[in-house]
Amino acid sequence: MTDAHIPATDITTTDLRRTPFRRLLCVEARKLVDTRCGSIVASILLVLVLASIVSRGVVFGPDLHTLVGTAGIGYGTLLPVLGILSVTGEWVHRTALTTYALEPHRWRVPAARCLLSLIVAVAASLFALLVAVPVTGVVANVRNVPATWEITPFMLAGWTGTNVLLVVAGLALGMLLLNAPAAIVIWLSAPVLWSVVKRLGAGGAVAAEWLDLNSTTSPLAAGDMTGGDAARLAVSTIFWIVVPLTVGALRVIRKDVN
Repeated sequence: MTDAHIPATDITTTDLRRTPFRRLLCVEARKLVDTRCGSIVASILLVLVLASIVSRGVVFGPDLHTLVGTAGIGYGTLLPVLGILSVTGEWVHRTALTTYALEPHRWRVPAARCLLSLIVAVAASLFALLVAVPVTGVVANVRNVPATWEITPFMLAGWTGTNVLLVVAGLALGMLLLNAPAAIVIWLSAPVLWSVVKRLGAGGAVAAEWLDLNSTTSPLAAGDMTGGDAARLAVSTIFWIVVPLTVGALRVIRKDVN
């Protein structure tokens, strides 16, 4: 009687196919507006940008530079909120288990979210420009005055870069806390807190000058940064983005999912 030999399967050499990164991007993009909070924030943001550009054009006049910059009022507040919701939603709705079961390589999910945030910021900047151009032309025709089309590439690049930094800052804060209400409250209250810090004396003014991301990105958005402005922006970026994003990514990768 001979022993039957059954070949064993080497699990370590099994070809486990990764989810295509393009598909991860599509899934994360859908998550961004798939929840009620995400869709409401995105809708409010679009309406706010349209209303602010049109109203500013009616009041101020046909100046493309001014109208494009007007969209920053809504973007500076709500783009980071979208970044926060993109990373905290699955922990609130308990869909993280599904996410990391379908994609066990956890680091790829935060990477997709970071890239998606960059795409959203660039798309939002382009949307504001596409709205501001016809509004400038229409206001000029209605008022029968010449339109001001002067806008430098440095201003556009700096303004787009500012939107990118702000939405990534929201993403980093949300990834660090994994709690949407806490992260949103901290982000929305930060300008008020920094205004208080500025009034605490010379030390408070210096701290706000170097750590307040909204203040340090202003020269970048205007397209006229100096060496000192770049240094202050680098410090605030490390404080608001690099450190929270690094710690938050490690937390997401190592966090128990249940």
